[in-house]
Amino acid sequence: MNIASWPKKTKKYVFECIRVLKVTKKPTKEEFKTIVKVSGLGMLVVGLIGFLITLVKELLL
Repeated sequence: MNIASWPKKTKKYVFECIRVLKVTKKPTKEEFKTIVKVSGLGMLVVGLIGFLITLVKELLL
């Protein structure tokens, strides 16, 4: 990495971050509830899969 190029890259990164923040919006209450439900369901499924893998491993060994 060239030492002279990092200020340009940093400036470009900051402008990209600002652009993304301008485009984003706060979710409505309904969108937030949906996000929480889907995330919770995903965590439950991943936990259940991990539990079943551990259970099968313990039963086979």
